[in-house]
Amino acid sequence: MDEVTGPRGIAKFDTLLREAGLADPWVTAGRDGRDASGGRMTDGVRGVEAGGVLAGAGTGVGPATGGGAGRPDTRHFHPDLGLLGRILAVPVSESAASQSGLYGKALDAWFAHEFRCAGFDPDMVWPRASAPRVLPPEISRLIDTLPAGLARELRERLLRTASVAPQDARIRGRAYVKQVDVGISSWSAGPELLVSTKAQNSSFAKNLPNRFEEAYGDAGNLRTRHPLAAVGFAFVMRSTILSEPATLARAVDMMLKLRDRGDGNGYTTTCLLIADWREDDTVQILPDAVPGSLGAGPFMETLIDVILDYAPVSEHTRVRELRDGVVSPS
Repeated sequence: MDEVTGPRGIAKFDTLLREAGLADPWVTAGRDGRDASGGRMTDGVRGVEAGGVLAGAGTGVGPATGGGAGRPDTRHFHPDLGLLGRILAVPVSESAASQSGLYGKALDAWFAHEFRCAGFDPDMVWPRASAPRVLPPEISRLIDTLPAGLARELRERLLRTASVAPQDARIRGRAYVKQVDVGISSWSAGPELLVSTKAQNSSFAKNLPNRFEEAYGDAGNLRTRHPLAAVGFAFVMRSTILSEPATLARAVDMMLKLRDRGDGNGYTTTCLLIADWREDDTVQILPDAVPGSLGAGPFMETLIDVILDYAPVSEHTRVRELRDGVVSPS
């Protein structure tokens, strides 16, 4: 039997991410939800006009509630839900089992890409867009200063040295070391972003209580050791949960209750996504299936605002410029 070749794990999504590019995710909208040109933001895909793929889907952009210290309340993060659908379609088309971890990896790859689109240093955002997926940005900068041959040799060595450049980020919490699915960190700043992701395709009522307990424990473990980091939890569920309205209501309630209510407990913010598998193996995100406050847009806005509020104004300058709309995208 021929050996199966090709990308594995999170590498399955690399081509889709490269093709998508790093488009500016921020839009300016009034309180009526209209963008600066007066058009309704309804396509859910950056750079795809209404009438294109996924036309009519919601954006996941929440109400204008005010931003961080510098963000005007008319500036909103417009997530590329079309790209997320295409990424999730990869494990769906392969009939991957829930236990394979591919659905969660798809979510990790997409959120990391969205943070890179927001202007964060690509080497600081984990998982990185290429192997090694976790690498301190200081090492990347060192490699960039080396002669081409030496740099190539060092990169090859790093790929074989998991203790220095692992596939997954593991962060020490107060009580235990936790695998963090999406992160932003450096030697100088330490962890600035810690995001956990989960995917559930079936057995919703049975497994939801376990997800709640795990998530709440992880939030306390991370936030007590890293109180200035933005800590998020994102959960994607298959649209078959819509046939179980009571279970969906419990999921929504769970995601809201997992948030910090001002006492330092819980997550900075949470996100719930509903994904609809189609017979042709395409996937569409259904943002209108959950409250807007749980959408990917508000989730990204809150995390970015917290990161920038705690970081010196001299850091993440490109992120600030894009968020606040003070320069044209480069």
